[in-house]
Amino acid sequence: MSNRWNKVLYLGVTSNLIKRVWEHKNKVIDGFTKKYNLNKLVYYEIYDDIETAINREKQIKSWPRKKK
Repeated sequence: MSNRWNKVLYLGVTSNLIKRVWEHKNKVIDGFTKKYNLNKLVYYEIYDDIETAINREKQIKSWPRKKK
């Protein structure tokens, strides 16, 4: 997720992408995305198991900001 100007980036894992995007757009849950007004889905990947998804999330989070 990102903001209107693509200046802030949020990475996360979910089992229900449509629901999670709706929660971010409607600011249902307090936290990072609400604080920084992140409401635009810019990229997603689909995995068959949660462990692979979490490992991929950690891999992307370790990248320098410019690469992300």
